[in-house]
Amino acid sequence: MIQTASIVGLAKTILIIVLGYTIFKYVMRLLAPLFLRSIARKMERQFHQNAPTSQPQKEGEISIDKSPKKQSSNKDVGEYVDYEEVD
Repeated sequence: MIQTASIVGLAKTILIIVLGYTIFKYVMRLLAPLFLRSIARKMERQFHQNAPTSQPQKEGEISIDKSPKKQSSNKDVGEYVDYEEVD
């Protein structure tokens, strides 16, 4: 037996989809700020936990970090070719 779609069934389906979308949009407008605020707080706590603890310095005191900086040179760049201008 073949069933055919009725106009009333189609209208109900479209109405349910539109209603569901509208309710979802309204709920997300209410909950999204709360969700984003909780994520921001969590990231802030994590930032403060991972921040390096440095000792407070007195005014006028100078601190120098003596960590060597590696200067990498790429030897595989190619050959340098000297040129001359020809008149």
